[in-house]
Amino acid sequence: MHPSQHVRVLGVVISADLGLEQHVTNVSATCFYHLRQLRHIRRTLSKESATTLEHAFVMSRVDYCNVVFAGAPKSTTNKLQRVMNAAARVVSGSRKYDRGLTQLLHVEVHWLDVPERTKYKLSMMMRRCLNGTAPQYLAAHCVPASRQHLRSAASHQLIVPSYRLSSYGRRSSFWVAGPATWNSLPRHLRDPVHTTPVSGRLLKTFFFSEY
Repeated sequence: MHPSQHVRVLGVVISADLGLEQHVTNVSATCFYHLRQLRHIRRTLSKESATTLEHAFVMSRVDYCNVVFAGAPKSTTNKLQRVMNAAARVVSGSRKYDRGLTQLLHVEVHWLDVPERTKYKLSMMMRRCLNGTAPQYLAAHCVPASRQHLRSAASHQLIVPSYRLSSYGRRSSFWVAGPATWNSLPRHLRDPVHTTPVSGRLLKTFFFSEY
């Protein structure tokens, strides 16, 4: 028997060095295949139909388990961003070198970029942990700051565990990436009074305002 350099866990391919490059390469190749097929029939589809197919065959793959990209380098997330850029062009009917890509992504199709999509997903998971609607194995890692740290407790921050491996610690573990992402949000977004749906709308508004 020979050791494998990659392992697939719940559909995510992880390399022996805990890298995600092979997973991103696989996702990108599959998405571009479907985009080529959609481009061939784009003229026969309405914009609503094209958007529905794109979400089903492309964006669902980009977003699947995307919390593993928390803290990932741009060299990794840029590959998925190129998929999103191409998907937006197919929906809108624009060409590769047409100008106004940022306007197209953020205004017309109303999509967040890959890093912000990851932060949004993590933030919503932390909100569900705090609201008691997340699985216990996730909620157990959502520990509010104690009263010994009055400023952090008053601003509804969470305890971020210490870790040694700067290269992989924050990127590969929910128990570090989740609280760190939550603490980076503005104070009003961490207010426990918000329900999950309201929090989702506020988060999207915040992330779009950052562009």
